[in-house]
Amino acid sequence: MTNQTIKIVNTSTGQETQRPMNLKELEVQAKDRITAEAKRQAAQEKAEARSAAEAKLLALGLTTEDLKALLG
Repeated sequence: MTNQTIKIVNTSTGQETQRPMNLKELEVQAKDRITAEAKRQAAQEKAEARSAAEAKLLALGLTTEDLKALLG
């Protein structure tokens, strides 16, 4: 694993400093990645469920206009 770094910029002086991430920052980064992946997966599952529901309603004879009225 490569060393992750943090870039700190002093906006008053423009001075930039880079340092290795500490353990706490690495833990937060790992948790954020897990959370982002879970949200992405949930959104994908929701979209797939909506598509399946729309397909079922179309198979029952509803029109696309009906679907827009029902589902928005």
